[in-house]
Amino acid sequence: MRTVTTDVEVDVVLPCLDEAEALPWVLARIPSGWRALVVDNGSTDGSAEIARALGARVVHEPRRGFGAACHAGLTAATADVVCFCDCDASLDPALLVPFVQEVRAGTADLVLGRRRPQGRGAWPAHARAGNLALARLLRRRTGLRLHDLGPLRAARRESLLALGLTDRRSGYPLEMVVRAADAGWRIAEHDVPYLPRTGVSKVTGTWRGTWQAVRDMSGVLNAVPAREGVAR
Repeated sequence: MRTVTTDVEVDVVLPCLDEAEALPWVLARIPSGWRALVVDNGSTDGSAEIARALGARVVHEPRRGFGAACHAGLTAATADVVCFCDCDASLDPALLVPFVQEVRAGTADLVLGRRRPQGRGAWPAHARAGNLALARLLRRRTGLRLHDLGPLRAARRESLLALGLTDRRSGYPLEMVVRAADAGWRIAEHDVPYLPRTGVSKVTGTWRGTWQAVRDMSGVLNAVPAREGVAR
């Protein structure tokens, strides 16, 4: 049962790779009146069929990569406001309601969730260290005093498309923030509880996955030219 009701039209992009176990909880937490876009990125556990049976719209993205899945969802979306959320039950999509309200009120152009781990194992130490290092690099590059580059976020669809995001791997979330900052967007960050994920992590649950994500994101910082007046 959905626990939040809203009459605001919103699309929630849920990149998905073998998340059959987590999908029922995640989709049950999508606010009533919003649309879930589950972007299947090559699942072999029946995730797409489960999502469709639970009422979600399923978008297929054969090219592997977090950014590829996110962008496929963004381009498939039609609502004015688009949200992003992981599909592993580590984040509650219902937490996006105040994010959307802030975007629609015009007090922020991009709203991000700062993950606060709840319980042991919610956020491995190596993943937190990698995220902290990237946040410092981002601050040096853009001047933004953000603490996290997490996946829970909301913004207007047309504005996101206009950013011209090109990364299709783990650097996609960072590129979004960098390009938004360079475009002069107002960016807000709010604490959100971060739960132990359901199933096996493909990225931050392993040293190799974390290293790959950090490498991808560092590449984004080097690839996107700094706007005038902002030092690298």
